[in-house]
Amino acid sequence: MTAPAPDRSSILIVDDMDENLVALEAVLGPLDQQLVTARSGEEALKAMLRQDFAVVLLDVLMPGMDGFETASNIKRLDQTKDVPIILLTGTDVDADYAYRGYALGAADFLSKPIDPWVLRTKVNVFLDLDRKNRQLAVQAEQLRRLLVAEQTPGRAGGGTAAVGPLEGHGPDSTGTPGSMGAGTGGAERLAEITEKLVQIELMLRDPEANESPVLADRIAELEREVRTMGANGAG
Repeated sequence: MTAPAPDRSSILIVDDMDENLVALEAVLGPLDQQLVTARSGEEALKAMLRQDFAVVLLDVLMPGMDGFETASNIKRLDQTKDVPIILLTGTDVDADYAYRGYALGAADFLSKPIDPWVLRTKVNVFLDLDRKNRQLAVQAEQLRRLLVAEQTPGRAGGGTAAVGPLEGHGPDSTGTPGSMGAGTGGAERLAEITEKLVQIELMLRDPEANESPVLADRIAELEREVRTMGANGAG
């Protein structure tokens, strides 16, 4: 799956009627995000397997694969199960439609005609969450690169540009250049940091954990630990 540009998220709009797609694109245009349209549930699933989306606006009443079946398939796939879904439907619908939507894992349910301000407000919530998640993922990847650079044998004053302040470590008590700390203590600390990175990566895959400020704090703390170890091992 491909990722959107760093400063933009992607929104998928699914409706079998062209006039509805045009109307929704007009409402969401001011958000200045990438808008992708699909005219059926099958098209929507194909689009979601090609790229990442911050949120899906999904019409319930469509011929063939309707919105409920499409939502069920989205939630069944590992690649797409965490993408928020806002279900859209007309006013003359069964009373249990909202219940069915939430039972399938939909994040919200709106009836047409849709208030443009309400829709933009709800979509913005998921755009903010998507931006935060991508920023945290980038930070986690930077930490991984720092750890890989520190574990590279024989690295003395070299390394990649991504290493930054950790470049130029001197030999430790074992005489090995560029290692993080001395002897068993350094190895144990490195193992602890690696384990923390694994925990962070697991949290990144959990939508509920991503909503907590704890994840950002853990990434910042781990980054400080890595840089501190690098500074202690230098010279």
